Amino acid sequence: MRVLVVGSGGREHALCWKIGQSPLVGEVFCAPGNGGIAKDAVCIDIGTDDIAGLLRFARDNSFDLTVVGPEAPLASGIVDAFKAEGLSVFGPDRAGAMLEGSKAFAKAVMKACSIPTAGFEVFTDADAAKAYIANAAGGVVVKADGLAAGKGVLVCTSREEALEAIDEVMVKKTFGAAGDKVVVEELLAGEEASFIAVCDGENVLPFASSQDHKRVFDHDEGPNTGGMGAYSPAPVVDKAMAGQVMERVLNPLVHGLKKQGIIYKGIIYAGLMITEAGPSVLEFNVRMGDPETQPLLMRCAGDIVPVLLETANGGSIRDLSLDSVASPAVCVVMASGGYPGPIEKGRVIRGIAEADALEGVKVFHAGTRLQGSDFVTAGGRVLGVTAVAGGLKQAIDQAYKAVSLISFEGAHYRKDIGHRALKRLS
Repeated sequence: MRVLVVGSGGREHALCWKIGQSPLVGEVFCAPGNGGIAKDAVCIDIGTDDIAGLLRFARDNSFDLTVVGPEAPLASGIVDAFKAEGLSVFGPDRAGAMLEGSKAFAKAVMKACSIPTAGFEVFTDADAAKAYIANAAGGVVVKADGLAAGKGVLVCTSREEALEAIDEVMVKKTFGAAGDKVVVEELLAGEEASFIAVCDGENVLPFASSQDHKRVFDHDEGPNTGGMGAYSPAPVVDKAMAGQVMERVLNPLVHGLKKQGIIYKGIIYAGLMITEAGPSVLEFNVRMGDPETQPLLMRCAGDIVPVLLETANGGSIRDLSLDSVASPAVCVVMASGGYPGPIEKGRVIRGIAEADALEGVKVFHAGTRLQGSDFVTAGGRVLGVTAVAGGLKQAIDQAYKAVSLISFEGAHYRKDIGHRALKRLS
């Protein structure tokens, strides 16, 4: 079969790499892809926002399955457009994608389904939001309602920070129209984790647990980014906690959406805060996490294509599995200088082949392009250097050994990916 993956980041590179391993798949294409993806798939120069172009390409080239990586085309209705043409496509429709497209919508769904989450209020007026914050006890989190590439969440430990956050989001419009509406919610205490699963509209099939590192600097300091690294499994989500997530979060969500007329099919990603009272949902995403996808798929033991295909074609995944090997995996993101702010592109990257040659290592490309025979930087997050090994410490060491072999001007990365897990395991 022939598979088209939509997207251009590290998540999509990992998907192309894993899908290409399936005995069911003969060819993998990626639109638009990037310099590194071109080694694992045929890259086609069609942007993720060009739904008409993607639809035409998929139809004209008789793809058996299209897998949508990023959230923006899902929120724009790419699945609805493909299904209207009778094409097999993996991902939620526009109605389901509202879970990520609007944080206010997601919070309303959580409330209706009695899913544990932080107390919140929604505002369309900056002055009203500031008045609410002035009377809030303790820290708050200010969230731009719309899509903001993972950067529209501002954690505020003081009233002054919260008021500044409202100005950033609603007045200065740092995140554009995504900040026309904000969610202000209580700041929860605990440890964050990612819980990613596939849903066929009725059944939920989880991947292993994982944990992302959102802040740009070591010790979880600095602004939020799209993600500076991840590892799997996350010790904070043990077997009992995973059972709670399924029972209290994902199953109620899927059945609650169904009551609202939304048959949710695709990836469901619960961003969690593991509190003393159990799991509490920080946000829902409608696609795999980046960089969580990289370690998850490095650990995934079987063929993911039957799960994707059954979901896309209206089948059942009840008797399928997404088993993982016991060995942990760690992904360290190498970013361009200045990220998550303004960056310079076109910096030559050296050492990728040497890093890729290390045992248990795969370098997934995010913001790269080919310039002659060289890879050069083309985005904020450039590479997701990922390693799998017999233990977490060994996987961390191997990932950083690979990172040490790669260089480009302005490169920066966190030195403490996996630190929370190491503490729990010590």
